Amino acid sequence: MRAGLPVLFICLLITVLPQSLGTAWGQLEQLRQPRSLPKAQTLHDIPMAVIPEGFFAMGANGTDALEDERPQHQVWLDRFEMDRYEVTTGQYAEFVALMKQPAPWQWEAVDLAQHHDRPVIGVNWFDADAYCRWRGKRLPTEAEWEKAARGIDGRLFPWGNQEPTDRLANFALGARFNYSQVLMPVQGYAPGISPYGLYQMAGNVGEWVADWYGANYYETSLPRNPAGPDAGSFRVLRGGSWSDLPKYLLTYGRFKLSPETRNSYTGFRCARTAGPGTLP
Repeated sequence: MRAGLPVLFICLLITVLPQSLGTAWGQLEQLRQPRSLPKAQTLHDIPMAVIPEGFFAMGANGTDALEDERPQHQVWLDRFEMDRYEVTTGQYAEFVALMKQPAPWQWEAVDLAQHHDRPVIGVNWFDADAYCRWRGKRLPTEAEWEKAARGIDGRLFPWGNQEPTDRLANFALGARFNYSQVLMPVQGYAPGISPYGLYQMAGNVGEWVADWYGANYYETSLPRNPAGPDAGSFRVLRGGSWSDLPKYLLTYGRFKLSPETRNSYTGFRCARTAGPGTLP
């Protein structure tokens, strides 16, 4: 009887070992990736707002405007579309998984079961540009971003001229970064939407736009569909973030950042050119 035990033991190993290895490899692969994406979060049916063609007043005048925000000038933009919401961790997770992209900074802190509707952070300008192109879209120009946030009546904030409150925007949080505590769902703060129905164009996360930054660009900007300087050292950031004071949430406020920067304050949304036949 004892002589037969090793044979039986070997047979059991042959039967069990492949199953055990398969389970172990499966668990390891799960650990390497963020938790499974909820089925409701897909790349399909991401709502966009249509911004009609026409003129709007870009920038500001007077002592309240910084030098790079002056002078206010009339800009014509062709019809375009922009995402109603900031790109979420759930949406970006599909990009990372399907396109084998490097994970954003702080990605190990993402729990998609809880954070799938929070804006993705930790992406640099090149990451944001690549994601929008993957979706068949692009980053908005700085002028497009401002018109989508401001409309044509020269308002100071997306919701109007009223000073920001915690009902209108996510801002001025002194807490240390934490996905659950400082970032809010992208569909929140409905009272603070822009004239075209875009959410959180002020606060939550600052947003990359396509343009290079030019301190004096407004003095020489093209009057029709301006796209920023031809080159530069910094890219433009718009909108202010969860950590910023109210004065940084102004619709005409401009910020500059190295395009390689990844931090907890910066996300993005996408845009695309809208043809004459595009419906709202």
